[in-house]
Amino acid sequence: MRFGNDMITFEEAVAYLKDMPRFTVKKNPADSRDLKWFLKKIGNPEKDLRIIHVAGTNGKGSVCAYMSSILREAGYRTAVFTSPHLVDMRERFAVNGEMISEEAFLQGFLAVWDALQETNSANTGDGQRGEEAPQEFVLNFYEYLFCMALLCFAEEKPDYCIIETGLGGRLDATNYVDNKLLTVITRISLDHVQYLGDTTAKIAAEKAGILRPGVPVVYLDGDADASAVICRKASELGAIQIPVSKKDYTFLGFRKKYIDFSLRSEYYNYISLTLHTIARYQMENAALAVRAVEVLFRSTDMPDGRMCAAAGCPTVEEIRQGILGCFWQGRMEEVLPEVYVDGAHNDDGIRAFLDTVEQDGCTEGRRLLFGVAADKDCRHMIQRVITSGLFDRIAFTHMRTARSLSLEELKGLLAAYPEDRFTMYTEADTALRTEVSGRQPGERLYIAGSLYLVGEIKESLDHDQF
Repeated sequence: MRFGNDMITFEEAVAYLKDMPRFTVKKNPADSRDLKWFLKKIGNPEKDLRIIHVAGTNGKGSVCAYMSSILREAGYRTAVFTSPHLVDMRERFAVNGEMISEEAFLQGFLAVWDALQETNSANTGDGQRGEEAPQEFVLNFYEYLFCMALLCFAEEKPDYCIIETGLGGRLDATNYVDNKLLTVITRISLDHVQYLGDTTAKIAAEKAGILRPGVPVVYLDGDADASAVICRKASELGAIQIPVSKKDYTFLGFRKKYIDFSLRSEYYNYISLTLHTIARYQMENAALAVRAVEVLFRSTDMPDGRMCAAAGCPTVEEIRQGILGCFWQGRMEEVLPEVYVDGAHNDDGIRAFLDTVEQDGCTEGRRLLFGVAADKDCRHMIQRVITSGLFDRIAFTHMRTARSLSLEELKGLLAAYPEDRFTMYTEADTALRTEVSGRQPGERLYIAGSLYLVGEIKESLDHDQF
């Protein structure tokens, strides 16, 4: 395939990227030499970015979104790299709260493409590659997008660049940048155990790989084993540790489709905040984001050595408006009246999802449309939703992604339950139409189990009338 000076459309670039290997699992840090070399090849676009690096199992994207919203409210320009996307690949690249244009996406794609071609065709006089270049150079899908993001953001010159890890942390492509102002670790639970380990301590060790000497880390103090690993790593690196736990915030109540809560602030005592969501788990993510932003503006100017807010720190009102005005799609998002999609896609995420459903105040009944990837803890996730007793009807659907749990596998997992309780669909679009039209007045439909499913549902809604 030829690009470079040839004409290429945005759609062709996206199609090419979709055909690339999604991830290349690296077994040791030495494997990073190729990407490090390539970043140098494209001019180290990350060198002038002021980076906030975010890792964790659940909540990473939400924390990135809340931080960006607060900083923008305070007048700062932000760039954010997240994953995955739900419908449009450009969702992964946000500048000042808006995904980049097709033109900017294409420009980044071609810049990386041209550098790849130059790298793989460059020879020294004796026909061999230069000593510095790796003998064989390829980028996977995620590495390609990350390089595009760095090039795009370098052009945009944001005040702060917030980067979410893709998988893990220690060996993640995003961890090959070192100029970090702050690291953040969200909730850690069991997910991707085949790559990251089968305990929260092992997973935390991978996530803590994003820490850097002397760079503060704000982390969710939710799992004792995970927290111990993070603190030990931070101590080894001389990094200040700032924990956030349930003790730092208090749920005050629901107001229609809003949540009121109070948060203990680093500088402002207690702040009353409002979330534009019914997702109770977002209190935790908002609390992490507020604390992270406050740590960015720490100062030791107090005579007794205590920390205080440095110049430029967002005010209480800017924090309030940043939290209230933040929207992160696919997380208890109301896509139609009384139809909610949620990206819960692992056992801990399902637990948090059900906690919100249980307290939603719905009195007219609930139904659930559920889809799940085969490489997840499907048995426990399905068991949780069935035994919760929260849904009058549960439907399961196959998804377009190759990772989807097959209907045959699903039938096997459901064999232990009464057959007449469930409906199964071969495609999400049909499932959506049937479940939406089949609701009783006031009945609420939830859709959960996979971000792939959320993406398919949102894509259907974009193209069809309901």
